[in-house]
Amino acid sequence: MPCVTSFLSVTEDLIRRNAEHNDCVIFSLEELSLHQQEIERLEHIDKWCRDLKILYLQNNLIGKIENVNKLKKLEYLNLALNNIEKIENLEGCERLAKLDLTVNFIGELSSVKTLKDNIHLKELFLMGNPCADFDGYREFVVVTLQQLKWLDGKEIERSERIQALQNYPAVEQRIREQEKAYCLKRAKDKQEAQRKLEAELENEDKKKSHPGFDGRWYTDIHATLPSSPESKGHLQAPETQEEHNKKKLNEIDDDLEFWNKPSLFTPESRLETLRHMEKQRKDQEKLSKKTKTVKPPRVLITGDGKALNVNEPKLDFSLKDDEKHNQIILDLAVYRYMDTSLIEVDVQPTYVRVMVKGKPFQLVLPSEVKPDSSSAQRSQTTGHLVVCMPKVEEVITGRTAKSMKGASDSSREQTNRRNKQIEKLEVDPSKYSYPDVTTIVQEKNHRARRLGTEPKIVSREEDPDFEDNPEVPPLM
Repeated sequence: MPCVTSFLSVTEDLIRRNAEHNDCVIFSLEELSLHQQEIERLEHIDKWCRDLKILYLQNNLIGKIENVNKLKKLEYLNLALNNIEKIENLEGCERLAKLDLTVNFIGELSSVKTLKDNIHLKELFLMGNPCADFDGYREFVVVTLQQLKWLDGKEIERSERIQALQNYPAVEQRIREQEKAYCLKRAKDKQEAQRKLEAELENEDKKKSHPGFDGRWYTDIHATLPSSPESKGHLQAPETQEEHNKKKLNEIDDDLEFWNKPSLFTPESRLETLRHMEKQRKDQEKLSKKTKTVKPPRVLITGDGKALNVNEPKLDFSLKDDEKHNQIILDLAVYRYMDTSLIEVDVQPTYVRVMVKGKPFQLVLPSEVKPDSSSAQRSQTTGHLVVCMPKVEEVITGRTAKSMKGASDSSREQTNRRNKQIEKLEVDPSKYSYPDVTTIVQEKNHRARRLGTEPKIVSREEDPDFEDNPEVPPLM
């Protein structure tokens, strides 16, 4: 059965997310850190980031050095803690001065010869590799790479290089023999790892082909049958707490068995560990989805239509009654760097509602407002949400203390005295609130108003030319 491996490679999005220090611009990037990204294959870096000087790729699952040969400006390459078995494809890195290959699986020590053309290479780290355990390892590298100044963090003295040159023929022979033995052992390890992986895949296929392996097949079969009392008795019962606990204990035992069993330090064992951890993570996600209870939606309006005060996002706020502009102002302390698209504002005559990332904030207003005239803005300094809601204009039916708020203190006192007098007229039965009809004529004679256009009437005694004509009726 062939082994199918899904490679995690370098993507443009991955590079941009790790290029924030360069404003996410990748073509002019000089330093890039892609450590601990579970990368299994190097791709595209030599095309997208030609100006790279420093490249961090430690603690990944990279099995081969590739697609970095065109990085002419690269000075430091860190590939520690990966699955590399051979040094190759670095001849084009003309300015490479430091190479870190600590804790990999390099067994072909002779592959260091490919670094002869990197004339600027001063530091090399190979500790933690199988080749570092070879007899004569340091002498071989010192002689092979004459340009080196430091090997595994230790400076190369001139006397050490002279002595290594004298013993080089014998050292080279021993290195070849050890390389050959390692390659044979490595081939067996690969075969064993391939056989083990195929056996695991076959076991998984058997489990999946067995009916009811997931606890759902029988339920699905009976669900297609017509409902009857007989069929209901054969339906599979839901998983009990005891069965769930037993299943969980089995998973814990399997996990302990995996971590306690002896394992070879090989690239395949590292990949197997990664697959096991990934399987655990997916199982945990499935379990959390099953056990996760869906919360009922928050009640914002009661059955009788009453709005409730709700602050589910737990934000600070202030509500101000601006009497000068006849409006109510809500200042809601939403998060400063939150995108405005995650905020929804709904103003109603008696309450205001703000949805912050799906969580409701609702506040009952002290007076009725105009929803159509309301406005909402974000503060550029604090990020707070400011909602201005004009109040509904009140109809003035008479002189009240509220309508005279802007007047002076003296006017306010006069109004209060006038209101008190009116109250006395309304409640005192001895006083009349209507005119006395018995004195209308008398008051009219004393208070007769003359218009400027009416002629002036002079009495008889005052007019000397007055002649009384008896035929003329008297004036009323």
